[in-house]
Amino acid sequence: RRLSSIIMFYLIGLGLYDEKDITVRGLEIVKKCSKVYLEAYTAILMVDHTKLSEFYGREVILADRELVEQQCEDLLLNPAKEEDIALLVVGDPFAATTHTDLVTRCKQLQVPVQAVHNASIMNAIGCCGLQLYNFGRTVSIVFFTDSWRPDSFYDKLKANKANGLHSLCLVDIKVKEQSIENLMKGRKIFEPPRYMTVNQCARQLLEVEAKHGAGVCGPESMAVGVARVGAKDQQVFYGTLAELSTVDFGPPLHSLVLIGETDEIEQDVLNTFRVTDTTPRVTTADGEAQWTNQFELLTKSAAQLMYILFLDDEDVACT
Repeated sequence: RRLSSIIMFYLIGLGLYDEKDITVRGLEIVKKCSKVYLEAYTAILMVDHTKLSEFYGREVILADRELVEQQCEDLLLNPAKEEDIALLVVGDPFAATTHTDLVTRCKQLQVPVQAVHNASIMNAIGCCGLQLYNFGRTVSIVFFTDSWRPDSFYDKLKANKANGLHSLCLVDIKVKEQSIENLMKGRKIFEPPRYMTVNQCARQLLEVEAKHGAGVCGPESMAVGVARVGAKDQQVFYGTLAELSTVDFGPPLHSLVLIGETDEIEQDVLNTFRVTDTTPRVTTADGEAQWTNQFELLTKSAAQLMYILFLDDEDVACT
């Protein structure tokens, strides 16, 4: 048979901003699929999922972590043996290990699988002026808690710095997470969504530097923070970690880059984003609370989208 007639499971990248960032090829596939799911926990678009349904002309079903990681064979992969199924992914399909695992499962189940690529933060971070080939290992920065303050990323940052390379720090997203108490008691009660800010990331890096003291990410370390890359109100600011910890970047999603050695062109571009006396500053402790209402209005609330997702589950409630 012709390739176009083969029943398939599709991983389709959506890009970074809104419903129109999908590729032409991706849109053509979506329109022919029997079911279309949106993976709604590793990242978010800047628009409500109903915008996707309207633009694509297809119902878009929200898929949470449990569906994608635990129920995928029953709801996504095995059905793809009989009909075309698409899983929409914010950014590029292979920017998260979750989606790589889906491809592995497809091969094990002998389900034909195909990916449609798109922009992700891994390449769009070039918007700050740093050359992609000058980046080292990417690290993830998770929310610290009173009892858990992991710093295993520090050695990777140290190695990147030693080699003169930039370090992309991907900051934490908490969606449909349970507290330890509710998890232990088996209660399906979920915490509200949380999105780490550049401010929080910078302060956690400073805390880890104070512990290790190798001069990797101290107060005077130069970095660049970005927010809502690909959106019309994209923000980029360049300064020391101490400075970035006070800058108001607005709503999510945020990322931070610790800067290694720069060439003349990189430095010229960075200087155009330099923090100045007129740069907006946060007025709350973590830079998170002050943009919450603005974010809900801007996107018809990605946060509300997650609440709806939670409440769709039987016997589920949000705190």
